[in-house]
Amino acid sequence: MLWFFCVCTVPAFLISWSATWLMRAWAPRWGLVDQPAARKVHTTPTPLGGGVAIYLGVVLPLLIAQVLVWWQTHSPGTLIWMPEALREHMPGVLLRAGQVWAIVGAGSLLMAMGLLDDRYGLSWKGRLAVQLLLATALVCGGIRGTLFVSQPIVGGVLTVIWIVVLINSLNFLDNMDGLCGGIGLVASLIFAWIMLQLTGEPRWLVGGGLLILAGSIAGFLWHNWTPARIFMGDAGSTFIGLMLATMTILGTFYEPNVTERHVLLAPLLILAVPLYDFATVIGIRLWNGKSPFQPDRNHFSHRLTDLGLSRRNAVLTVHFATLTTGLGAVLLYHVEDWDGAMLVVSLVLCLLVIVAILEQAGRFKKKSG
Repeated sequence: MLWFFCVCTVPAFLISWSATWLMRAWAPRWGLVDQPAARKVHTTPTPLGGGVAIYLGVVLPLLIAQVLVWWQTHSPGTLIWMPEALREHMPGVLLRAGQVWAIVGAGSLLMAMGLLDDRYGLSWKGRLAVQLLLATALVCGGIRGTLFVSQPIVGGVLTVIWIVVLINSLNFLDNMDGLCGGIGLVASLIFAWIMLQLTGEPRWLVGGGLLILAGSIAGFLWHNWTPARIFMGDAGSTFIGLMLATMTILGTFYEPNVTERHVLLAPLLILAVPLYDFATVIGIRLWNGKSPFQPDRNHFSHRLTDLGLSRRNAVLTVHFATLTTGLGAVLLYHVEDWDGAMLVVSLVLCLLVIVAILEQAGRFKKKSG
């Protein structure tokens, strides 16, 4: 398994790290620079375009893997260095390759739209419409969750909502150095652990895709950690959100006679913090009569800095909160029934209540100050 981890993450890391280094030099020439503003925490102009590097760090390794799988399938015995446990799954991986490249195609369009938004600023309504169209196209292409509902249209609608919400949840969290990337890294690693270690048999395709995503994000974070020398921009945050959303749909969390249905809660627990932040920020904006996509400082990370935490410590707090809820998802696979699952869910809800209390304290301190 260590071999598989390295094969997936190291090339993605190196490609993303190198591409981010190049984008740091090229982005200003293309006008991809994020200027300081009232609602932003950075104080100096910073290059954008790190999302391009994350995208390349995912797509190029997937392309190499596609070639190797095709080679092994059409010329058995060629890749003798590949473990037998992995080679026997090559036909199945090749069979599902169409879905993977459909996701990459949708991600390519999102990344391009994100670049245009970073450069010129696009209407949120137009961006949301494109996201809905892409999510619907993926669902029509067979990438959907059933949730054991007999009507396919219900599963399809819920899948579209899941994809669009996650795209925007990760986009909303791109408000401090290393925040969105760190959450994406934690979530992808925990999802990969579940796919490769906790299901009935390893899900090599989905697990490998998540490890590639993790490696690519890590390569970018090398340049993005405080102080950030480049930002991922919408091109990166929306791409990460799409990859996490679709990979969790392709992955099989529940298997009859192996796991109980309560493990279907795992994605919600892993992404509990981003989903909570998204829901509360949208609610606050609507309550105040503002656009749901108007930038502000109502995020959990902002409230932590209002309480006096440094930006680095605020980001680390959100990271560890995400890791905590993610470990709760792992714990679901070690409890046998819904009683145990509800105990895990209760622990995660308690953590979210703590988050809410800290947010309220941050708002009060900001108003009183």
